[in-house]
Amino acid sequence: MNVKPDPASLKIERQVVGKGYAHDSARRHVRGEAIYIDDMPDLPGTLHVAPILSPVAHGKLAGVDTSNCAAAPGVVRVLTVDDIPGKNEAAPILHGEPIFADGLVEHQGQIIGAVVAQSLAEAIQAADLVKLDIEELEAVFDVETAFAANSHTHPTQHLVDGDAASAIADAQHRISGQLQMGGQDHFYLEGMVAYALPGEDREMLVWSSTQHPSEVQVHVALALGIKSHEVDVQVRRMGGAFGGKESQATIVAAIAALAANATGKPCRFRLRRDADMAATGKRHGFVMNYDLGLQANGRITGMKVEALANSGHVADLSGPVVTRTLTHLDNCYHIPAADFLGFAAKTNTVSNTAFRGFGGPQGIVATEAMIDIAARQLGLDPNEVRRVNYYGSETGEVTPYGQDVDDNRILDVVDRVMQNAEWDRRRKEIDAFNAENTILKKGLAMMPVKFGISFNLTALNQAGSLVHVYQDGSVHLNHGGTEMGQGLYTKVAQVVAEVFGLPLDDIKITPTTTGKVPNTSATAASSGSDLNGAAAFNAASAIKGRMAAFAAQEFGCDEADLVFANGQVAAGGQSMAFGELAHKCWFARISLSANGFYATPEIHWDGANLRGRPFFYYTYGAAVAEVVIDLLTGENRCLRADMVQDCGKPLNPTIDLGQIEGAFVQGMGWLTCEELWWDPSGKLRTVGPSTYKIPGSRDVPPEFNVEILDDKPNVHETVFRSKAIGEPPLMLAISVWLALRDAVSSLSGGKLAANLDAPATPERVLFAVEDMQRQVSELETK
Repeated sequence: MNVKPDPASLKIERQVVGKGYAHDSARRHVRGEAIYIDDMPDLPGTLHVAPILSPVAHGKLAGVDTSNCAAAPGVVRVLTVDDIPGKNEAAPILHGEPIFADGLVEHQGQIIGAVVAQSLAEAIQAADLVKLDIEELEAVFDVETAFAANSHTHPTQHLVDGDAASAIADAQHRISGQLQMGGQDHFYLEGMVAYALPGEDREMLVWSSTQHPSEVQVHVALALGIKSHEVDVQVRRMGGAFGGKESQATIVAAIAALAANATGKPCRFRLRRDADMAATGKRHGFVMNYDLGLQANGRITGMKVEALANSGHVADLSGPVVTRTLTHLDNCYHIPAADFLGFAAKTNTVSNTAFRGFGGPQGIVATEAMIDIAARQLGLDPNEVRRVNYYGSETGEVTPYGQDVDDNRILDVVDRVMQNAEWDRRRKEIDAFNAENTILKKGLAMMPVKFGISFNLTALNQAGSLVHVYQDGSVHLNHGGTEMGQGLYTKVAQVVAEVFGLPLDDIKITPTTTGKVPNTSATAASSGSDLNGAAAFNAASAIKGRMAAFAAQEFGCDEADLVFANGQVAAGGQSMAFGELAHKCWFARISLSANGFYATPEIHWDGANLRGRPFFYYTYGAAVAEVVIDLLTGENRCLRADMVQDCGKPLNPTIDLGQIEGAFVQGMGWLTCEELWWDPSGKLRTVGPSTYKIPGSRDVPPEFNVEILDDKPNVHETVFRSKAIGEPPLMLAISVWLALRDAVSSLSGGKLAANLDAPATPERVLFAVEDMQRQVSELETK
């Protein structure tokens, strides 16, 4: 179902949509008054749950002795796989992804069971008393080892367009190599948590910190051996998620529900930070093997990439993550011949999962590295190489997977950011600085982003909503989207307020619940506003249509002459308050309630051949970053960042600016300071802020300039012609990583490419500096 323009609303200036309203919970956030699941007061009899985690990375689980644990103070029940009345299954797509380990453990930190006790402290202490009989097996931690053994969690994917091998072999220039990039922990402020309340018969109410209430509903029902209509899942807000609560929140919710079912008491299960980081998935780390053919002017003739993802021990969402990696290896560049292989390597680490960008950032990093390396090998400016390869009439406007780039705004954002960043002047100043300084070196880089919007799986591109208008004209709004701090609730409320011509305060935002809007998709893929905003638009428009028909009779006018604005309904010099009209409609027995539905049009995808139109539209952005590095320590800092982001016609530019800034800093963390480190036994050692460094306030660029591309409504029919914003700006942070490479390359006068993987920690920067100095020395001796 397509969103259609509302003729009445087009007669007046937008009243609510497009305005910079604050996040609906902003005041409560800063005052500490926003209620998260762990802030909910304990109901009488509430019990607390702690996990029993595997201490080894791979082994046969021969036995679980819970006798000492069960006798510990406060312990009410100990749960293992034998206590699951239904199915021991938590897989979002495939099968064989257990809630509790059953006969086999496959990573350190895997959940084997759970302790239910009177207090959280007692549950945690008792969990340490469980004796595990595990016969250790050989573990695999390296994706290349898994690739060589063809050990994967998801079938290998192969995107082929043209004859890349011949195009590369016949090219004037050829580069090949390997790039490695690490994963990233979500480090949401609110950890994983669920609160389960048993009801009558076998009913279960679950408050879950999840991006996907319907998936939690399905898996809780499976675990309990009941049907979905007996489970209600609710969430008002999450304290961050970033993809980490899309699929993996289901295990936490299922365990809370199992505990509540077993004890008949309300049960709260929240993971401590160290357990959360040990037991839950991350952004996929990748190894990229590449082979690229180019003409002398930098024009790409063919590209071949092996994208090897660290899936972890089970598939989770690795299949679609790898798909999005393959469909973003082109970024903004036309690739005449492409051969992209995607491999989800099975390793004995935690199962990796969705993370903001969902595989797209990894693909774009690889291509931007290739551009940088190729440009320096050819003696060209990297930006010149980018420009000769941009999608356009002179190169081509069809992606390797067969989708037309029919909304191209690459040059719009690139030219604008180059102007805003004063590129030419600063490039000369930085070159002069580097010539004069022997300890500090600066780098400057620009890069563009093209990011596809929609779930790769077509079926997920749907949403529902429920809207009620009460007799006083106030409005109740519910939809399938979840609020994790990104402002979705505010934006969707603005859409409904705009339809009815009401102030935003007249729209009541209510918790997402499977009992009101069923069969929802995850709030993910940057599609929350597109899908839920459109569904709410349709519901509100249906009610408005009924009210308009009645008002036209009252006023003796045509419906097309009615204007809903400022809380009034008017036509031809007559008017009445919206609340008065609502009461009159009720008295006339006109329904003031409607459910809305929206399904994204035009998209289709052949998952076997990786062909089709998986994305409804693209968003575009570009960034310029300036950094400085210390050659003696590898320490570095981003000094300035300039960004231009295509948001279509924003629903709320203030919230969008916050999303751009936050995404950029999070992306910068992934590429510079956030390093996941496992010891040789497979134990994750970076399990808290003391060992895992996320960006702090001092890591934010001191000069941070963000601009939303002006007056560029979406050419595709989205709600009020807006565009998605959640994920795309994260990839703009790749400019920081490229600027670090540029700073290292300055040691060779910019002629040699830096050997720098990601994250570019001070250690890696220092190693890259030493490698560059060695290369320069070797060239000088020749």
